[in-house]
Amino acid sequence: MENPIRVLVDQPEIPGNTGNLIRLAAVTGVQLHLAEPLGFDFADAKLRRAGLDYHDLAVMTVHPSLEEAWEALSPERVFAFTGDGDTAHTAVDYRPGDVLLFGRESTGLDDHVKDDPRITAKVRIPMLPSRRSLNLANSVSIAVYEAWRQHGFDGAR
Repeated sequence: MENPIRVLVDQPEIPGNTGNLIRLAAVTGVQLHLAEPLGFDFADAKLRRAGLDYHDLAVMTVHPSLEEAWEALSPERVFAFTGDGDTAHTAVDYRPGDVLLFGRESTGLDDHVKDDPRITAKVRIPMLPSRRSLNLANSVSIAVYEAWRQHGFDGAR
């Protein structure tokens, strides 16, 4: 059963993180969407190693740009995950079709993306003060599992 939550990563840079996201999509059933430009080539050994044999089990789409991803997804609600978010990831009532939006590893989401009118809320994952950030793949995993938990881990055994 496909998880009703969709993950969109804008301009991912690190192949190992994307490989881990492919594996996450395969084991949770979320749809993974990547918006170009990508900081790697899909032939990268680190991406293949991190994703192992999960590529054929994951639903993944690469979009030529964030704008084209918006057009393809037509989301009703978009939750932008960012360190300056004002809503905790556990305070969101996730619904089927929601898009969980994440930015690139080096800088996160651009300000113009966070201020886009399509953004429903800016969401944060709590962490100790004076820490820069969580790893992208870890952040996406935390968010996906919270959304999936709220849906009773539909489809899991």
